[in-house]
Amino acid sequence: MSATETPTPTPEAPTRVLIVDDQHLVRSGFTMMLSVEDDIDVVGDVANGELAVAAARELRPDVILMDVQMPVMDGIEATRVVVDADLGRVVILTTFDRDDYLFDALRAGASGFLLKNAEPEQLVDAVRSVAGGHALLAPEVTTRVIAAMVAQGGPSTSTSATAATTESRATSHVGSAEQLDRLTEREREVLALMARGRSNAEIARELFLGEATVKTHVSNCLAKLHLRDRVQAVVFAYETGLIRPAES
Repeated sequence: MSATETPTPTPEAPTRVLIVDDQHLVRSGFTMMLSVEDDIDVVGDVANGELAVAAARELRPDVILMDVQMPVMDGIEATRVVVDADLGRVVILTTFDRDDYLFDALRAGASGFLLKNAEPEQLVDAVRSVAGGHALLAPEVTTRVIAAMVAQGGPSTSTSATAATTESRATSHVGSAEQLDRLTEREREVLALMARGRSNAEIARELFLGEATVKTHVSNCLAKLHLRDRVQAVVFAYETGLIRPAES
């Protein structure tokens, strides 16, 4: 190569996606929507959580789209195993009215929600966002899940969900109200707004702060509370009583 030649940039590897759902039509539909994107590669699709764990170990996907209610192993237990083993970031697939255990799935380490009737561009954006290390929080979904949990008197009481919830406490880093003492008053305000689904721009407007300042506060909250992302921040805020569903 001569001194004047510019090296050709190496293209980034496409995001590897694994789709997990017991309905073949759902898997096929998501595969078709994602496969047309040059930067996304659907590396596999399976019908239950047990197969998902095995496929994740073999294929090492970046993002796993995970249904909740499935035979053999449900999505909650599969999410816990996948996250504990660092086999990929999990996005829970939901239809609102069927999935009762989404809160437990978040506690098991899921990176967010995605509606099964999402438009193609929403699906693509979700995969790219989660692959980039961001949490996927739809405020309307979050509010619905937390409200359902409170109406039930706590997290789901099904055997599988309870087991997953208990075992995942250590990995989800959900803590006690005493941990809030680590935060400044401003950081508490930011955490509360995060838990209500506000973006950094919205938080900045409500608190009359610059977006860079809000971003710093968000980072401080996550670091001080040992939380992985904004999803865990939502769980933490509700479980410690910082905010309640009626306030969202």
